[in-house]
Amino acid sequence: MKSFCKFTIPTLVMLAITLTNFAVAQTPGPLPKNLVAGVTGPVGSSNNWSGYSALNLISGASQFGVASPNTTLYVGFTGGSTADISNMVIYKTARGSSKITSVTPVKLGGVSNPSIQLSSTAVCPVQPVSTANPCIIRLDPTVLALSPLSDYYFVAFFTSDTNNQTVAAAVPSFSKSSLLGWFILADESHLTVGQSIPAGIGNNGPDFLMYVMSS
Repeated sequence: MKSFCKFTIPTLVMLAITLTNFAVAQTPGPLPKNLVAGVTGPVGSSNNWSGYSALNLISGASQFGVASPNTTLYVGFTGGSTADISNMVIYKTARGSSKITSVTPVKLGGVSNPSIQLSSTAVCPVQPVSTANPCIIRLDPTVLALSPLSDYYFVAFFTSDTNNQTVAAAVPSFSKSSLLGWFILADESHLTVGQSIPAGIGNNGPDFLMYVMSS
């Protein structure tokens, strides 16, 4: 059974720690822009993701209207040694609809089924990973231009194995994000066009998904 644990620390301290624990260094070029309001302030944990799908809604109503040909997702971890992800996708629907109109793969290091070594300082520089030291992973940019006329659902399925039993998702301690999330004990990452986004359970805040940016 999944469990939740939340701690409160000052926002400025949280921001400083988060910026030091990005897993992928930013390359020179235009600064990334927020496409929606991401997670701010302290984070808590949602634990044990073995066999679960995390579903996160990026609603058309929440978008800032920033024009970008790419959508780059940042996901946060607060526990675990290795996160085994079987598949990651973004489902697109008409705004306010649950019927899928397109499916876009999401990748890390060129693959949609990465194993993320959270205990490695090369991946998560500040160890151990925790609510005080969340590890923020920048996924590969996805060639997808968000439209306010559509809703988007980022879905990641975590393999049913012992590694994922200790994996913990970063979740907002307070409702300071336009992102919404829930989870399902099943693989919901292989739905096809015409199928509907399933309902699930959760704390309504995003699980793992921290930021949605232009790069």
